[in-house]
Amino acid sequence: MKKGKVFICGAGPGNPKLITLRAMDLLKTCDVILYDRLVGKEIIDQIPAGTEKVYVGRTVGDPTMHQDRTNELMVKYAKKGKNVLRLKGGDPFIFGRGAEEAEYLVRRGIKFEIVPGITSAIASPAYAGIPLTHRRYSSSVAIVTGHEGAEKDELVVRWDRLAGAVDTIVVLMGIGQLDRISRDLVRAGMKKSTRVAIVASGTTDKQRVARGTLGTIAGAAKKADFKPPAVVVIGRVAGLDSLEWFR
Repeated sequence: MKKGKVFICGAGPGNPKLITLRAMDLLKTCDVILYDRLVGKEIIDQIPAGTEKVYVGRTVGDPTMHQDRTNELMVKYAKKGKNVLRLKGGDPFIFGRGAEEAEYLVRRGIKFEIVPGITSAIASPAYAGIPLTHRRYSSSVAIVTGHEGAEKDELVVRWDRLAGAVDTIVVLMGIGQLDRISRDLVRAGMKKSTRVAIVASGTTDKQRVARGTLGTIAGAAKKADFKPPAVVVIGRVAGLDSLEWFR
């Protein structure tokens, strides 16, 4: 039997209008869809009635063995000759485990394709009117994770080095660690007055934005009860509030 193919695909940042044409085509034509928690209901609702769909999402704190099941399902269906859409929120190669899944498929001789998606690291700030680069304020950007995997022996993000290395820092999955991140950056030399913005549920009708500084943002986020998914932007561009267009 001829093996199927796995499409490791980004569904975009949440707004169904921001999914790519390639992703939507695969949504309509693949035999099986394995989808994550951050794939919006509006997108899931467009899956054809006869298509098999399997929820494989996980949240922060879930056992890492959950990923093992996802890997096994991709191979299982592909070996049955089915084309599999592995649908992820955002972009599969930006903190989406897409590379790990592709490596798993390579080791098992399964064909695959990577389909980029619009990452929330760029889209959420844009929908809050925050330009990650600006001729006057920012010539460099770093995208980092605020959540270190449970399997890691030590912290990988070197906040002490990031503090003076780039103009803008974008943190994904960092809302729960915002107080520690802020303190680490201040300890590394950034001023407490450095501007910070949080964009929660960016690009969707649930979008919320909070602005502050490294000295105040953790308290503001807690007071406003901000929940994931949220993107944190740190740097001078986070203070540009005149461009906020999406309400």
